[in-house]
Amino acid sequence: MPPNDIDSVLAMELVAGDDDWEPTPHGRCLAEVLFENPDVVAGRDVLELGGGVGNHTIPIIRLGAKSVTTTEVVPDRSETTRRNVEANCPTVENVEYRVADWLDTPDTFDVVFTNPPFAKSGKRNRRYFLDMLILDAHKRLRPGGDLVFVQSSMADIAKTRRRLVENGYGVEILGTREGPFRDYYFEDDTFMEEIKAVPDGFEVRDGTYFETLHVVRATLEPWSPPVGAHLP
Repeated sequence: MPPNDIDSVLAMELVAGDDDWEPTPHGRCLAEVLFENPDVVAGRDVLELGGGVGNHTIPIIRLGAKSVTTTEVVPDRSETTRRNVEANCPTVENVEYRVADWLDTPDTFDVVFTNPPFAKSGKRNRRYFLDMLILDAHKRLRPGGDLVFVQSSMADIAKTRRRLVENGYGVEILGTREGPFRDYYFEDDTFMEEIKAVPDGFEVRDGTYFETLHVVRATLEPWSPPVGAHLP
């Protein structure tokens, strides 16, 4: 049976190299909401995009995933994931580590799970990785599979809902958390201007800026192309 208290699921000792991202409020939100909804991963084959320091890989394992395939874009980061998983889950054998760029990896899974970049996506369209997920995650999902991710209100949750529905997903918000802006948001003038155009993107209360984090579960619905459709 998976552990049933949040401390035993989320407690972990993590090491990170100079090029690794430390856990973020987005990551903590995703892990907490996952604990509240263990059926998302329990008994299922999970593809985690961006294993990082393992702060999601470890809870996914502890909550009873059948298998976990976790990716990172370069070997050093993948090795960080492996090192932390092996230190915190020493008896687990159902984990595969792959060096892969986002969805560019083979096989299909029951769940695609990720904390996609946004504010520091490095793309002109900061929603780039969110939009890629919505358009292409079906290539990695089995029928009825789930795309699970966290996003900020500043990334326009209403737009995400619309695009998921347009691309054949049923949408459920598994949980939300509210938190203050991180310092680096204010350091990017372009970012601060962009988010002003997002409806309900943030709130300011007593001079403090707040974002809302949403954990989304999008279930791929059955569909077949019509006869005569242009297919590759």
